[in-house]
Amino acid sequence: MGVKERRTKILLSLFMIAGVDFSAISLDEKIQKVFDLTLNQKTRGTISGLIKEKMIEKGEKDGQYRLTNEGFTSLSLEFPFFRFLQDKWDGKWRVISYEIPEKKREIRDRLRREMQGWGLGPWHRSFWLTPHPILPTLKTLTDQKEEEKYIQAFEADHTFGDRTILIEKVWGKANLDKQYRDLFKKWHDVLSSSEEKLDKFKKVVSYYIDILRQDPGLPKELVGETWIGFEGWNIFKEIKGILLN
Repeated sequence: MGVKERRTKILLSLFMIAGVDFSAISLDEKIQKVFDLTLNQKTRGTISGLIKEKMIEKGEKDGQYRLTNEGFTSLSLEFPFFRFLQDKWDGKWRVISYEIPEKKREIRDRLRREMQGWGLGPWHRSFWLTPHPILPTLKTLTDQKEEEKYIQAFEADHTFGDRTILIEKVWGKANLDKQYRDLFKKWHDVLSSSEEKLDKFKKVVSYYIDILRQDPGLPKELVGETWIGFEGWNIFKEIKGILLN
């Protein structure tokens, strides 16, 4: 599984298993195995911290937890595909520009790491584009830090121009489409194997997470309701229903 941070694993498991209704789920042995979690002291400490931060909350039954809106927002900064499964796009584009000198490379690299999952795509040299409402996060991240003086950020409407061309140029939609088709083949091979159901589901989740890290999470207003990424989410839900029963 391509996720190392315990905090992210917990948030990810709650959303991927519960879905957009944020229902409470139990972090039982099945879920622990699929998401490489162990309910040891460190994990329990992480859960307590997430509850204090109001990222998750306890369910009605002992050992159950559910994602909160705050937790979903945090998760969407790392996996932007999830955001517009739940939220409606406000129609605004965010444009970010930063030119950090080579001698400040460590600042530039740190900023890029922080912004890695925000659905940003390279538009022109030093200009990045995203439909996600990430400017408050960017402002908080850079406030009173050295990198703040190198950044310009804007919100804008799209006035005219071919958005299809723009989306392909900035995010490489055709290549992402190919990656999803490759994912579906991998899922087919896994489902056709003789492995135990839980082992199959663990592989399905792992393969899916790999592509979710690449998907910028564009809303249906930009890619259409039949976009293959939305199809992938629906197929995943079907697989989950089969393999976790």
